[in-house]
Amino acid sequence: MTKLSVNINKIATLRNSRGGNIPNLLKVASDIQDFGANGITVHPRPDERHIKYQDAYDLKPVVVTEYNIEGNPIQKFKDLVLEIKPTQVTFVPDGEDVLTSNAGWDTIKHQSYLKDIIAEFKEAGIRTSIFIETDLNLIEAAATTGTDRIELYTENYAAEYVKGNKEAIQPYVEAAKLAVDLGLGINAGHDLNLENIKYFKQNIPNLAEVSIGHALISESIYLGIENVVNLYLDRLK
Repeated sequence: MTKLSVNINKIATLRNSRGGNIPNLLKVASDIQDFGANGITVHPRPDERHIKYQDAYDLKPVVVTEYNIEGNPIQKFKDLVLEIKPTQVTFVPDGEDVLTSNAGWDTIKHQSYLKDIIAEFKEAGIRTSIFIETDLNLIEAAATTGTDRIELYTENYAAEYVKGNKEAIQPYVEAAKLAVDLGLGINAGHDLNLENIKYFKQNIPNLAEVSIGHALISESIYLGIENVVNLYLDRLK
């Protein structure tokens, strides 16, 4: 079964909009795990507009499943992750001014840089993953960095799926097959939702984990978070 890691950034956004501690981020993370999710993901950004750096520390004893911290490995982020030692760190090449992650790594251009930071995190016993698009040359280059996994950036698949274009899955299938041949684990995320996740899961070989936040929390407004977590788990079987 593909693991479901729930990104709780949007819970932090709601909390921050009023100040105080409602909703309680730690309680939500604990409950989501009790509801059956296999992991918790956070993405602290330099401006701390949703997840704060202190949240990442506070979540450490709360996350008893898999803890995934994603972000651009600037020095402050590196220090945070190396101190917390989560299950996994996912490298995302976000600029400081981006609203949400909108591109994967150029693993050819940044080959040397990625090798160095991946070696540092792996030495600390942290599983590594690179957020990446489906270009096969970039997948091959990712394999030479020493990373354990890649995370396929699925925005294009999601955008085409809603139009009825299921052929948009094909680049992801080819990327996944190559990744498997190269010994890489496969994660995926961005705009996956209850409508498109089952078809994605059915077609991607060796899909280890999906990280879902915005859609899952939005769907929970109507359906309830416990129900939604279990709907995802059912689709990921």
